[in-house]
Amino acid sequence: MPPFLTDSAYVNLILLYFMISVRILALILTASVFMLPSLPNPVKFWLAVTLSIIVAPVSEASVTTEALGSLSLLFIMAVREFLIGAAIGFVSGMPLYALQLSGFMDGTFMGLNMMNIFDPMSETQTSVVAQMTYMLAIWFYLHWDGHILLIRALGESVRLIPVGVSLWGAPDSIPFLDWMQRVFVLAMKISLPVFGAVVLADVGLGFVARTVPQMNVFALGIPLKISVGLFVLLTILPSTVDIFHGEIENAVSHALEGIHFLR
Repeated sequence: MPPFLTDSAYVNLILLYFMISVRILALILTASVFMLPSLPNPVKFWLAVTLSIIVAPVSEASVTTEALGSLSLLFIMAVREFLIGAAIGFVSGMPLYALQLSGFMDGTFMGLNMMNIFDPMSETQTSVVAQMTYMLAIWFYLHWDGHILLIRALGESVRLIPVGVSLWGAPDSIPFLDWMQRVFVLAMKISLPVFGAVVLADVGLGFVARTVPQMNVFALGIPLKISVGLFVLLTILPSTVDIFHGEIENAVSHALEGIHFLR
């Protein structure tokens, strides 16, 4: 059966740019920093096309002749490129998700999760403190050029796993489980000061309830825990920012290591 596409340099080049565009578009659709509702979908699409024109020259791979004669093989290659880009975008957002999770836990400790707000990015109800910490994380992520680091990671991914080169094999470990562990550990590290302060406030309220039974501890406890939690949040903000800054590059490096799962 003759191939449905001619084996020419122009077709090869067009398919190469298309595969890289699929990888970049998957990263843009899954990376938290590009998921802002103020960024329209046509802008995301043309951004992927523009970045593919910039990134493609560093790729020394080409679409094989066998792929040109098989539509199913081209589809599998496109799915593979999409999964690679989505893995980089999702795993590299680990500090953002960890800070959002820590905000959710802080809101639970302070009793603020009874009041939720609508998150326009995920289109779900979320905690007030979690949304506040997430928007703060987005701001610092852009401030420290995390989006530029993602674009550089794209070029590095093309070098590590070239387009059109089949390197299927059994991975050494499952990176998603390690990613979940990192998110939970980082969120707990950030939330521990607030948790300790709220526990001490509860202990103090217990002594007050025993010594002064006439006082309404329930009415006193809600504003006290909120005030203590917000004060501790403001106090530990510089250290939280330092921890977040150190994890941005580590998350991108972990994302590049995790894409070997899809090699």
